[in-house]
Amino acid sequence: MNKIIAFLFLVLGIAASAQDGYWQQDVQYRMAIDFNAEQHTFTGNQVLTYTNNSPDTLHRVFYHLYFNAFQPGSMMDVRSRTIADPDPRIADRINNLQPNEIGFHKIDKLTQDGKKVTFSVEGTVAEVQLAQPLLPGKSTTFEMKFNSQVPIQIRRSGRNNEEGIDYTMTQWYPKLAEYDRDGWHSEPYVSREFHGVFGTFEVEITINSKYTLAGTGVVQNPEEVGHGYAESAPTSEKTTWKFKAENVHDFAWAADPEYTHLNTTLTNGTELHFFHRNDSMINENWSRLVPFTEQLFNIMNDRFGAYPYQQFSVIQGGDGGMEYPMCTMISGTGSFGGLVSVAVHEAIHNWYYGVLASNEQKFPWMDEGFTTYAQNLVLDSLFKRNRLNPHQRSMQSYIGNALSVSEEPLSTGADYYETNRAYGSNAYSKGCVFLVQLSDIVGQETFDRAMISYFNQWKFKHPTPQDFKRVMEKAADMELDWYFDSWIGTTKTIDYGIHTVNSNGKKTTIEIERIGELAMPVELTVKSEKGTEFIYIPLEKMRGAKPAPEWLKDNWKQEADWPWAYPFYKVQLDIPLESIQSIQLNPFEKIADTNPKNNLFPSSNISFPPNE
Repeated sequence: MNKIIAFLFLVLGIAASAQDGYWQQDVQYRMAIDFNAEQHTFTGNQVLTYTNNSPDTLHRVFYHLYFNAFQPGSMMDVRSRTIADPDPRIADRINNLQPNEIGFHKIDKLTQDGKKVTFSVEGTVAEVQLAQPLLPGKSTTFEMKFNSQVPIQIRRSGRNNEEGIDYTMTQWYPKLAEYDRDGWHSEPYVSREFHGVFGTFEVEITINSKYTLAGTGVVQNPEEVGHGYAESAPTSEKTTWKFKAENVHDFAWAADPEYTHLNTTLTNGTELHFFHRNDSMINENWSRLVPFTEQLFNIMNDRFGAYPYQQFSVIQGGDGGMEYPMCTMISGTGSFGGLVSVAVHEAIHNWYYGVLASNEQKFPWMDEGFTTYAQNLVLDSLFKRNRLNPHQRSMQSYIGNALSVSEEPLSTGADYYETNRAYGSNAYSKGCVFLVQLSDIVGQETFDRAMISYFNQWKFKHPTPQDFKRVMEKAADMELDWYFDSWIGTTKTIDYGIHTVNSNGKKTTIEIERIGELAMPVELTVKSEKGTEFIYIPLEKMRGAKPAPEWLKDNWKQEADWPWAYPFYKVQLDIPLESIQSIQLNPFEKIADTNPKNNLFPSSNISFPPNE
């Protein structure tokens, strides 16, 4: 009896530990497809080993069938035709597709450990009832035979895009949905982004030998496939390309008979590959892109964490720019500045999406906003702009939306925004401003160290806002609930102003007013005949204060905490009013103050009583 009791306690202890600790599922894909380029179709065999690392017994699984979105009457089609500001790349194009232009995935056979399973398909999701339950800590193998048709290029995936790329093969295979500590994530493909299970992909693609392929992973048989990977091209009608990628949560590829292949290797050994159509105008810009991409990776490795994969490919394809593990699909034409900007943004996604794989459906700002933040810094460095605030454009975009009627909370799910404008402003701009302000709250040096810690602690995992918050709180020794909760969960805005400036002989009192609903720590500069003094007012709720920047230590003054509920705060200076040249709130422009006009003295917007 004692042994039984002890065993029960052991089992319960393991279960409790699993529930309290972090866990994630694991997948091992082995796929072989035979591609028919004349019919734009392919047949596939997928062997998927799925390990249940959760504390739960699973009785069903879900597959994403993304190509089914490109059919008249799909959720993507209807949403595009009913949203107030449709994406022009989609508009009503899906609704007008002919049968030979649509996309589809059809499951011909599906077994679990050799036993047939039952499944149903609704739109872009297949629900599978398991032949036998999958217990915690156990693995099972699904084998699927399927056939698919590649849609004409509309959004991200497809054939014959506007620049003439034959195939952009993204979201191209039946993909197992993620199950994590929040349960299943089997969202239909409406238009936004994705979430997947980390694992290994071994993919064999048999296709007409005229094509050069590029994508996720490393080519395992370069001597056989040629076309930029070897000196001689295959002579047979079809060639099988073999790719392998480890520690990724998706697999994408592209194919075109006119791809030119450039490559370079960083000093740390990372290989960078570039695939674009062989066109005289495109060739020059893409050749110039190579050293810029090298600099991009060096900056990112130094500031945000080391890129962990063997290689990365920049591929002409898609319909603008879209990130995938170990590669990106981008437009290849246009100005050189535009090419660099989109290549930088999509490559940085391999840090914020590829390695730090937050759920993009729930937290789109954790990949788009973080990527935009890093992009602004990288572009500022690449083009030697040296701006006081490289994020000014993101701030203006956020403020413009915040002052409109279209803003929604940052916590809104990606597919549930009422307008594309609100989604874009929030995910990219407000998500970026979130980090800019956070760096000001905790201090830039602390923030930079914490960003690398965040990357190292959570790489190859699925961090949430709470996980990120705890990294920052520990690094700064502060409480940050007040900021995360308000900025993410509400549409409250920031507005501080200089309310009055009073003089009393040799002293001057500045009264600052919190006008906006969201309280923040405050900084101001006072320029006088004695020089410039930097004054910092922490927010009481922070339970801490950022350290003085190294270059400001001699001119830095920290005031007492400001309790957030108080609308006014007074700063007393041992300087007569007549010697003050100017007073400025938010001098470093790192706070998204929605009304900067009341931040300056002297200003006609501020009341200045006569000397007492």
